[in-house]
Amino acid sequence: MTAQGFSADDIDTSRPHSARMYDYFLGGKTNYEADIQGAEAVISFWPGVRTGARVNRAFMHRASRWLVREAGIRQFLDVGTGIPTEPNLHQVVQAIAPEARVVYADNDPIVLRYAQALLRSTPEGRTAYLHADATDPDSILNHPELHENLDLSRPVGLSLNALLHYISDESRPHEIVARLVDAIPSGSYLTLTHCTPDLDPETWERLNSLSMSGSAASAKARTREEILRFFDGLEFVEPGLTVPHRWRPEPDQPLADVSDAEVSLYAAVARKP
Repeated sequence: MTAQGFSADDIDTSRPHSARMYDYFLGGKTNYEADIQGAEAVISFWPGVRTGARVNRAFMHRASRWLVREAGIRQFLDVGTGIPTEPNLHQVVQAIAPEARVVYADNDPIVLRYAQALLRSTPEGRTAYLHADATDPDSILNHPELHENLDLSRPVGLSLNALLHYISDESRPHEIVARLVDAIPSGSYLTLTHCTPDLDPETWERLNSLSMSGSAASAKARTREEILRFFDGLEFVEPGLTVPHRWRPEPDQPLADVSDAEVSLYAAVARKP
């Protein structure tokens, strides 16, 4: 896959970017000095952010395995993909079901440049990447490559991990999720994680002051009640909305004993009836 007309000039390395900062939190190398400075600023206010990023990633792996093994899902749409960090979603699900199909969507030019790493599908399955904006769900749903790779008449695993807290209330995130869920059929699943101030209010007050200073690192943390609204009309998979490290923990799961406050995330998987 080519970069579809993007070049290094399209990538703004002078300001921190959430996807590259997340890569830094995970220990990745796809970040620049501005991202490192922005990430370290967040760490100074929220020392547990690296732990939260790793716990979030581990949840994605467990939830994806559950969807393949227990729910029989063979198609996935991952919106807000971010920088490739192995194992990626397609590697997790195709290790169990080689015929699984995965479509990634992101609007970051640097993610597009690294999309080649995402496209190493199993021969039996398929993996594709869409350059599309989560705040414009129709740019995803109407994209021809989505329909070339996924059959939206059959159940889909919709993944919105660590995405929505980067979407402001003005962009109507609940309507975005409703539009995406409306486009997938009965028997599909929504997997979602989201930052919350509920578990460590003092830290999030400090982070809000960082946001008010104009940092590109800012995120819109939401309460449990606000996050529950993303699942309107869906049926939770047990244990429902919880902290990610307590969602169906596995034996020898890393970071199983971290505190809820350190992670400051809610996570859930829910089925569309």
